[in-house]
Amino acid sequence: MVKVEKTVVYFSEPGPTNTEDVINAVLNRLKEGDLKEVVVASTSGKTGVKFIEALKGKAKVIAVSEPYRKMKEEFKDRIIEAGGIAIDDAHLPLHEKGMDDIRKTFYTLGQGFKVAVEVILIAAERGVISLYKDVIGVGGTGRGADTALVARATPTKEIFSKDKTKKLEIREIIAMPFKKKWWS
Repeated sequence: MVKVEKTVVYFSEPGPTNTEDVINAVLNRLKEGDLKEVVVASTSGKTGVKFIEALKGKAKVIAVSEPYRKMKEEFKDRIIEAGGIAIDDAHLPLHEKGMDDIRKTFYTLGQGFKVAVEVILIAAERGVISLYKDVIGVGGTGRGADTALVARATPTKEIFSKDKTKKLEIREIIAMPFKKKWWS
């Protein structure tokens, strides 16, 4: 068995003040050369722009906004012009009926953790990332980014697939806050 040691960046508090450090942690992880796609939660598009500008030429970047919210046109245009993909008004699969326990389990690792997983599911369902390959997911608590992880790009219907090569697997944590923010 091979032992691998990696660095994880932890923040004392969740929130948007961690965005630049998450970008740097993702850049450091990309240096390993095995990952080529990054999916970022970005309601307004501002965080998506930060990632596309920092990762240009290093990874494909997909920015995803939440339901009933569209990215600001100026940010969306900048993402697309820089070669990224912008997904507006995305359906949140972990908020569907029957997904409460799964969603709540991810919340125990943080709001940003749940969001980072969910944007990967969304990108997989939209067909804009390589299915069943490892990708980086980035999420935040409220705004900005405070969490990054590596997971298998799996559509929601395959989370618990009988085919082990299609199941959702969280492979690595790149960055996350120690403290969690509970919305309810």
